[in-house]
Parts: sequence; C-alpha cells; structure tokens
Amino acid sequence: MSDTVPPPHAKIVTVDVVLLTIVDQALCVGLIRRDTEPFAGRDALIGGYVRDEDRDTLATATRVLQQKAGLDGFFIEQLATFSGRTRDPRGWSVSVTYLALTPLDRLLKAMGTTPQIALHPIARLAPLPFDHSDIVATAVERLRSKGAYSTLPARLLPETFTLSELIATYQIALGTPRIDKSSFRRKLMELNLVRPVDGYRETGGRQAQLYELTLPISVFDRRL
Repeated sequence: MSDTVPPPHAKIVTVDVVLLTIVDQALCVGLIRRDTEPFAGRDALIGGYVRDEDRDTLATATRVLQQKAGLDGFFIEQLATFSGRTRDPRGWSVSVTYLALTPLDRLLKAMGTTPQIALHPIARLAPLPFDHSDIVATAVERLRSKGAYSTLPARLLPETFTLSELIATYQIALGTPRIDKSSFRRKLMELNLVRPVDGYRETGGRQAQLYELTLPISVFDRRL
C-alpha cells in the first residue's frame, strides 16, 4: 500500500542560533528584537528562514549570524531540531538550532557602534517567545555537559589567554566554582591541550604566561 500523500500545506523551516558569550563574569545569550509579528517588539534568538540558495542549515546559520551580528569564522555546532504545530502561532514549524560561542571582545567589535544584539545573563533570562527558552536551556546543558570533558568552554576566550582566565571561564560556563585548580592545570599539561605562546599579561601585579589551544576541540580522559 502506498503512503498517503500529505496535504500541500507549507511548513515553516527556520534556523535559530544560541549565541553565548561571557559578560562581567556571567554567561550571556545574544538576543535580537523582533520587528515583525508574531511577537513583534520581543527579544528572541537570532534566526532566519532557510533559503533555497543555502547549501544546508549550517550555511543558513552562518549567513544569519554574519548578517545580524557581523560574525564569521566563529565556533558553531548543531544543537537539536525543534518542531511541532504549537511552537509557532503561524502554523506547523521546524527549527534546526545551533550553538555558537564567541569571546566578548570579538562580538563587540563585530557589532560596532550600532549593535542589534542585546546580551542577557542566562541566570536572569525572562521567558522568550516561541520555544526559545527551551532552546536556550538545551544549549546551556550542551555547553555544561560537553564542557566537563572537553576544551569547548575555551571558545568563549580570545585566541590567547592565561591559565587563570581559562579556569575562570570553565567555572562560569559549567556553572560551578568547584573546579580543583591544581588538578585542572595538571590535566591540561599532561594531555597537551594547551601550549604557551610568546607574551604575558599583567594580572594582579604579576606577569602571567599566555597560552593557546593545541587543537580546535580536545577531550579529556575523564570529566572534571
């Protein structure tokens, strides 16, 4: 028996990006004010429709972030697919979501003097339109679970950083102050996850060595 042909109703296919960065020692998400209905005037995730010319949804996400945040060459990975008939008041919709991480200085430079993106602390995030609150929660869980055994949180730092800055970033990204700093430093060195570079940074009245990651994403042999 052949499958029944579905009705020719158009489905809404979009991409939404959870852009995370750190501001004043707090994990924040980048939101943009909607200028059209539904939910006009509300802050929501950075997103857009999938276009015919987009090679795939990653190309859509990359295009949307470049157009709306001026970002390119950043870390981004697919998060999950959210779908259903009730998530968008316009009708049945599908959103392929992505997690993007960027250091704050790079984001501010990209946005320039007329920023379109507002940075909201995750801990004090108001309810978002559509199912964007659920998408943000999923992205934070991905960062915290994957970050516990990889160098993923380091994508929130500039290309070079001190070990103290790396540890502080992990504490913020994972949402915990309970990182054993001595064992963490030792693990980084034993697994060759970071390497020193020429240069120092003045911190607390002393010169701190600068480091960089050895690989784009490296994993630990066990969780922190």
